[in-house]
Amino acid sequence: MDWLIIALAGFLGGMLNAVAGGGSFITLLALVFVGVPPIAANATGTAALLPGYIASAWRFRKDIEYPASLSFKNLILIALIGGSIGAGILLTTSEQVFATLIPWLILLATAAFIIGPWLIKRRIALQGMSTSSTPTLRPITALLMLAAVCIYGGYFNGGLGIILLASFGLMGQTNLHGMNGLKNLISALLTAIAVVIYAVGNVIDGQYLLLLAVMAIIGGYVGAVLAYRISQPLLRGFIVIVGLAMALGFFMR
Repeated sequence: MDWLIIALAGFLGGMLNAVAGGGSFITLLALVFVGVPPIAANATGTAALLPGYIASAWRFRKDIEYPASLSFKNLILIALIGGSIGAGILLTTSEQVFATLIPWLILLATAAFIIGPWLIKRRIALQGMSTSSTPTLRPITALLMLAAVCIYGGYFNGGLGIILLASFGLMGQTNLHGMNGLKNLISALLTAIAVVIYAVGNVIDGQYLLLLAVMAIIGGYVGAVLAYRISQPLLRGFIVIVGLAMALGFFMR
């Protein structure tokens, strides 16, 4: 039964990441349910979903657009350094503290799913009415904001994609295809370095990793096929409900 739960979670997680995001909610819940400690569950789920991040980054490589306030080199450095810091903080966090933080982190990610799309659309609308293409944030502010998001991604990863998209909107980007391409690149980079640190810290549960990763790849492929046939609002509503239910469950533990 445990293996079946993990297989299903990997498939659903990969599918959700392909079409809307939030796959790590499912993998975290499943791993904790079968008895994996919270920190190991977070690290293992992130590692299992890494191939999907890399595949998405490669698939959308031609769509990437960089914000005017940050260079390509700066973006790579921020992603790698931020992911490393977040992963390092995770390794120094006790199981009890992380278990206490989980519902709050899930609520944060869920809130991003709720307000993120509205924030992005509003930012694009305002930019469209403006005659200036100057980004609304100063370079140092944009750098610090993106660094904070990357640290969060290296620490927890849940809801990372929509938080990155909202951040790019605040930086002045308006092309959703370009924003998605950049989101996939940043997610792949910071997740890759975080997984390396998780592995060095020996917090990845190898028992379920392979099955979870394989099923996530299959789910990601199915999700890509179904992406244009499934209602995005319906999917986001489902993710929000799952997030709120998970947060409530962890609060009641």
